[in-house]
Amino acid sequence: MAKRGKRLNRSRGGDIVMFCILAFFACFMALPMIFAIGSSFKPWSELFTFPPTLLPRRWTLNNYIDLFQVMSSSWVPFTRYFFNTVFITVIGTAGHIIVSSLCAYPLALYRFPGSKFMLAVVRLALMFNPTVLAIPTYFILSSMKLVDTYWAILFPAFGGALGLYLMSSFMGQIPTSIVEAARIDGAGHWRVFRTIVMPQVKSAWLTLIIFQVQALWNMGVGSTNTGNVVYSEQLKTITAVLQNITQGGIARQGIGAAITVLMLSVPIAVFIITQSNIIETMATSGLKD
Repeated sequence: MAKRGKRLNRSRGGDIVMFCILAFFACFMALPMIFAIGSSFKPWSELFTFPPTLLPRRWTLNNYIDLFQVMSSSWVPFTRYFFNTVFITVIGTAGHIIVSSLCAYPLALYRFPGSKFMLAVVRLALMFNPTVLAIPTYFILSSMKLVDTYWAILFPAFGGALGLYLMSSFMGQIPTSIVEAARIDGAGHWRVFRTIVMPQVKSAWLTLIIFQVQALWNMGVGSTNTGNVVYSEQLKTITAVLQNITQGGIARQGIGAAITVLMLSVPIAVFIITQSNIIETMATSGLKD
C-alpha cells in the first residue's frame, strides 16, 4: 500500500489560529485599496473630513463624471492617450520578454568565451537606478534620431537588465541533459528554445510580464523615459495626462481619487490572473537539480 503524503504536525485548532492570523493580515493589506476605491466614490466635502472614513457616507459618481468631462475637453482625443498606453504596454512587454529570453538562452545553457563576464555585467546593471541612466539614454536615442517617437520608450523597455537576469537564472536551472538529448535527436536551437526551454521557465516570464506591465502602464511625465524623450501631446500616455489633471489643486482631489482607481485596475487585474506563477517563482528560485 502506498504511503500517504507527510502530514503537518498541527491540530485543527492550530489551523484555525493560522487562518485567522493570515485573514487579519490580508484584510490589513487590503485597507489601502479599499480606501482608494471608497475615496473615488466620496463627494467633495467628505474627502477632507478628519478623521477620514474608510467608505463614503454618501456614495456618488460625480468624481468619475467630472474626470470624463475634463478629458473630453482635451484637444487630443482620449482614445489617442488610451491607444498610446495600450500600444506601449503590449509591445514593450512582448519585446522585453522576447529579447530577454533570446539573450538568456545562450548565456544560461552554453559556455563560450566571455559568457561569465556578460552575466556579471547583467548583475552589475541591476544596481543602477533608471534616473542615473536617463542622460546616457537620451544621448543614445538622440544620435539614433528616435527622440519624440514611440521607439524612444520601446527600445529602453526591450533591453531591461531585470528580464535578462531573471530569465538566465531560471534557464540555468534546466538540466543540460535535456537540451543535449534534444540536440542529439536533431532538434535545432529554435525548436529547443520554443518547445523545451520556454515551457520550463513559464513561471519566470509570467512574473516578468507582471513587472513590465506595471512599469509601462504607470509610466507618466515624471518617469525617466517619457519625461526626457517624448514631448508631443499625441504620444503621451494616460498616466501622463492624468498626472497633469491632478495638478489642478484642491478642486480636483475627487478626480484624483478616481484616477488612482483607474490606474490601479490594470496592474491588479494582471497580477490576479498570474498570481499563482509568482508563488511558484518564489518557491523555485535558487533551486537547481
